[in-house]
Amino acid sequence: DISQNGLQVGHFDKEIKKAAFALDACAGSFRKASDEGAGLLFVHHGLFWGRNELLTGVMYDRIKFLTEKDMALYAVHLPLDVHPDFGINREIARCLGLTDVEPFGEFKRKKIGCKGKLPEPKSIEEITGALFGEWDNSVRVLPFGPREIKTAGIIGGSAAKDVADAIDQELDLFITGESSHAVYHLCMEAGINVIYGGHYQTETCGVRALCSLVKQQLELDTFFIDIPTGY
Repeated sequence: DISQNGLQVGHFDKEIKKAAFALDACAGSFRKASDEGAGLLFVHHGLFWGRNELLTGVMYDRIKFLTEKDMALYAVHLPLDVHPDFGINREIARCLGLTDVEPFGEFKRKKIGCKGKLPEPKSIEEITGALFGEWDNSVRVLPFGPREIKTAGIIGGSAAKDVADAIDQELDLFITGESSHAVYHLCMEAGINVIYGGHYQTETCGVRALCSLVKQQLELDTFFIDIPTGY
């Protein structure tokens, strides 16, 4: 993972009493975390992505805000996608009630998604409503597969091309975040259903789950910051 997983800003001996959770490291999440008195902000998308960053412009402003507020920034990218208990993809599977859940979708020799069977066949409209019923401006579907969906593969975020794995495994449905023109005809010709639920919406479930887990296990005061992007 090119993301610098772990503590990205802050010092390790800081005492934390309140922690904020958000999908993205951005000025909006920083301000809301600070306004609520959080000593740490946990995010899925951190500040550093495998390249040398100059502390100028927006990056300078972000680091300056965090250091002036003495607020730590902790980021976890792919490890949160793949986590078998409360990972992003496993949370979507749990929402659907999938059974016989197995790893699915290989990235750098590691399967980061999951697949499984629906307890009873559902239509693509029923599944979309169950997962994204309150999200009305970003969900798109390709209803090219069987009307009664029995199996599904899940990789949240940006994984449109991984529909090829779902096709190879003869799954009825593939769920991801971002859409792609490049796979439209492949999906149609292969006869598979696809749900593009939005990058933001398909990944916040895992962050919310971790927020609740930390509150329960570490007895910290935690809260989730919702900053949807529509993508």
